[in-house]
Amino acid sequence: INDSLPEIRVDLKYATSDNFTKKVLYFSWKKAYVQNEVALKLKKAQSKLNELSPGAHLLIYDAARPLSVQIMMWNALDSIPVSRRTKFLSPPGSRSLHNYACAVDITICDSLNVPLDMGAGYDDPRTIAYPSMETYFLEKGELTKQRISNRKLLRTVMNYSGFKGISTEWWHFNAFQKKEAVARFPLIESESSINQ
Repeated sequence: INDSLPEIRVDLKYATSDNFTKKVLYFSWKKAYVQNEVALKLKKAQSKLNELSPGAHLLIYDAARPLSVQIMMWNALDSIPVSRRTKFLSPPGSRSLHNYACAVDITICDSLNVPLDMGAGYDDPRTIAYPSMETYFLEKGELTKQRISNRKLLRTVMNYSGFKGISTEWWHFNAFQKKEAVARFPLIESESSINQ
């Protein structure tokens, strides 16, 4: 993404300690990777964003994710019951669409590269991050109309380009159904699976 889509910003959170584990999980990756078809969808999403909010940019927090990292992330959440953990992270045995380079964790930033306020940070496991709970938190006064508007803008451009969001993370979007991704693309086992 860094090389092929320069309009899209990248802040690869797992290449730093600025993530929920507070540890660097990508040791050699400094760039974000996706399948070519996913890149085309992202390009379309950025074009739509240019129309709706000139000067704004998509900002990628994570894209392709090796299974080895998925395992580390799963184990880092071992204090959370599995029933709740699966709302936040795919179990390694089930695989994530990230493991096939077919999902992105994404937000929008302004022309100064400042992320828009979504009312909950990236990787926030609380229910305030759930798109399905936005009306509830708006009524409680914990989400503002502007924060929900920012989330809706993100969903609009991503849905327009063929991505589907999930009900428990405002930032996560899938480019394909899992069955299709598994049939078409190789599993990314480790960072060395991708030639850099």
